[in-house]
Amino acid sequence: MPHYQPVNALEFPRFTGVRTFARLPHIPTTDDVNIAVVGLPFDTGVTYKVGARFGPESVRSASAMLRPYNRELKVNVFETLSCVDYGDAPVVPGYIQDSYTAITQTVQPIAEAGVIPLGIGGDHSITLAELRALAAVHGPLALVHFDAHCDLWDGYFGHQYTHGTPFRRAVEEGLLLPERSIQLGMRGPVYDEGDAQLSEQFGFLALSTTELLTHPPIEVGAMVRERVGDAKAFLTFDVDFFDPAFAPGTGTPEVGGPTSFQGLAYLRACAGLNWVGADVVEVLPAHDHAQITAQLAAQVGYEFMSMVAWNRQKSQVAE
Repeated sequence: MPHYQPVNALEFPRFTGVRTFARLPHIPTTDDVNIAVVGLPFDTGVTYKVGARFGPESVRSASAMLRPYNRELKVNVFETLSCVDYGDAPVVPGYIQDSYTAITQTVQPIAEAGVIPLGIGGDHSITLAELRALAAVHGPLALVHFDAHCDLWDGYFGHQYTHGTPFRRAVEEGLLLPERSIQLGMRGPVYDEGDAQLSEQFGFLALSTTELLTHPPIEVGAMVRERVGDAKAFLTFDVDFFDPAFAPGTGTPEVGGPTSFQGLAYLRACAGLNWVGADVVEVLPAHDHAQITAQLAAQVGYEFMSMVAWNRQKSQVAE
């Protein structure tokens, strides 16, 4: 049976070849696959800076530096997992509902085959379509949400579907288990006091950046595992979780955030959950020609893969 993994960088230099995530084979298949990376290049759900439609391309390019062994979680990701770059969903620029349909129709067969999708956005509006696809297969999900913003607003400019509203719509559609969900990194000014209470209002546990940074990663990881329990979980990671000094290429930056080191440590601390999907979103490469943000987003995707590999390695040892 095939085992899909990256090309050998000691035989094929990293600057060669067609750009795929982590230099994985570009094969739109779910046969003998554990994780399928899917590009979701839609950005017309944004309310400020556009350009995240080029995020998947940029993240794939930056991901050429990823290597198989995660020294922090002590797992060889690509020996443990069979992974492919599935390609992009055929989104419709400017038409969010049509793009939702295209994304859901791309992701749902992946989930139905028992494969874990890793979405590369795109703006944060795309997560609603992924959740529709995954909830249709797995039922309502726990959400582990790294972000500077709660994305629970009711609407912008008279419209209910934007990158600031996906989780409100997801709760209304019964796609999430708010009582099992957690939001990490909320910060920045909001429109009024009620906005600061939206997470609590919808049943989410939320830690502001100030609260988050009072806890070491090991404590935050324990808090996340206690909150999620044995529920099937989806990770969504907006790169504006990081301070813009570390992720300048994003559409709605918020100063005063965690460093890249801190953020990745908090993410790794969430190992041990029953992951069924993930995405990393809001990479806007036109505002970061040095690829700092794209490299960080690629690392977030890799850390998610590593947590899935860690789970699989643990289960194999138990057997």
